[in-house]
Amino acid sequence: MNQDSQLSGEAERGDTRPILIVPYMWIGDFVRNHTVVRVLNERWPNRPVDLLTTSLCAPLVDYMPGVRDAIVWDLPRGRLAVGRQLGLAKLLRERNYGTALVLPRTWKAAIAPALAGIPERIGFVGEFRFGLLNRWRWGEKKLPRFIDKNAALAQPDGAPLPAEWPVPQLRVPAEDIVRWRQANGLSTGAAVALAPGSVGASKRWTYYPEAARLLAERGLEVWVVGGPGERGLAQEIVAAGGPAVRDLTGNDLRNGVLAMAAAGVAMSNDSGLMHIAAALGTPTMGIFGPTSPYLWAPLNGLAATVVQDKSVLSCQPCQSTICKMNDHRCMRDIAAHDVVETAKDVLARTQGLGNV
Repeated sequence: MNQDSQLSGEAERGDTRPILIVPYMWIGDFVRNHTVVRVLNERWPNRPVDLLTTSLCAPLVDYMPGVRDAIVWDLPRGRLAVGRQLGLAKLLRERNYGTALVLPRTWKAAIAPALAGIPERIGFVGEFRFGLLNRWRWGEKKLPRFIDKNAALAQPDGAPLPAEWPVPQLRVPAEDIVRWRQANGLSTGAAVALAPGSVGASKRWTYYPEAARLLAERGLEVWVVGGPGERGLAQEIVAAGGPAVRDLTGNDLRNGVLAMAAAGVAMSNDSGLMHIAAALGTPTMGIFGPTSPYLWAPLNGLAATVVQDKSVLSCQPCQSTICKMNDHRCMRDIAAHDVVETAKDVLARTQGLGNV
């Protein structure tokens, strides 16, 4: 190590000013942000790390080790909301941040950190943010995955990407899970959590009702997990599966976290709940059609990656939210029986349930 690098390292270790992460606010992306937190914790162990969050994602921060605090501040997506930006800037200024990592490449995401006068504002070049950021990073398009783009901002400029990033972690106390089961009238047995929702209809596997019925016939409890937008899907799944299937959808994301933590196995589309389950360490099955597991599967790894293998589709992966060709075959050709058999294998391997 040369003298300049040694001095730089000593300066980093001596810095105690807090760091703010301005993240992407989709649930799955927000979970991935914990990798960025872990990189910062390792680089600057004496600097507290806070996360800007929406009220929707705020419950996740309670389960993220290495995060000091959540700054809960809802900004509208479709307009500037100058008053809200000024109010956020005032709050950030009072907290005396030394560094802000602005992960989204939008100019709106960089306004409040700039108005707050945070001395070091790091982000990729994009959307005419000159003057809002003062530590530019280049080469975003050369980075293959979403996590590479985000976590690279937590490293020194120009540092090579590691062979593996630290994986996101969510930790739920065991007593919280016990209380949650009791409050919902659930047994202590192994259950399969189904997450049938997603952002974009093309990512939704449509055979969850049949899968729930097959799982219930094997004597398993089945929980349908999701937000209020999945209530209709949950009712359809409950109707198909019978009394062993419970609708656990609701408005509070904390309920989804606790359900995924309590489940013996989680079965999910490419969605935020898939990332939550994987970060919790719950054996997770990810069902992929229009999106690439390489690009979008959790860093934690999956107990099973389910894709259709009956035919080669030229359109797959299309990354589109709505199927525009081949009549959604990338998902329709994944049979419920095959998915349930995979779930049975996962339960036998991880829970010792060889007779389901």
